[in-house]
Amino acid sequence: MSEKHEEVMNAGESCHSARKSHHSEETKKNLVTRLNRIEGQIRGVKGLIERDTYCDDVITQISAIQSALNGVSKILLEGHMKNCVVERIQDGELEVVDELLVTMQRLMKK
Repeated sequence: MSEKHEEVMNAGESCHSARKSHHSEETKKNLVTRLNRIEGQIRGVKGLIERDTYCDDVITQISAIQSALNGVSKILLEGHMKNCVVERIQDGELEVVDELLVTMQRLMKK
């Protein structure tokens, strides 16, 4: 293992080695804000169902939640590709491309 790679592993900055992401604090804050909003939307849908709200209105709200979740996924995927995937390719770990394809197929099923 190279000295540089060992330093990265020890610092906990490598996506693959420690299986952690390294998002900026701004990105993390953005993601948490979005997820908190989605959490509130889900509670709202639960309330709509409990109050026997018209089905079409509930479905519209669920569609908005799905769209918001897709937005979170896009942010995560972009960061993953720009950081983790690039890093692993530079380290010669080309199997990360297959992993990325599986991830993208999973996202596209939705």
